[in-house]
Amino acid sequence: MVLLRGWKYAAFIGAIVGGIGITLYPIVVEPMMNTERYKKIQAINRANIKQEDIQPGNMKVWTDPFDRKK
Repeated sequence: MVLLRGWKYAAFIGAIVGGIGITLYPIVVEPMMNTERYKKIQAINRANIKQEDIQPGNMKVWTDPFDRKK
């Protein structure tokens, strides 16, 4: 087994951290930075769904208790 020392060890650890970063970017970072695209997709997917019909346990749909205006 080869022991990594010095710059080879740093390059190995850097490659692992970089690989994890490259993998997580499209899953975590990009949706947080570009929310409009995902809001549009969500609106299309939920267009024909009545929230009152799918609410579990005959519970009332959530409303703002302080009735704040947006």
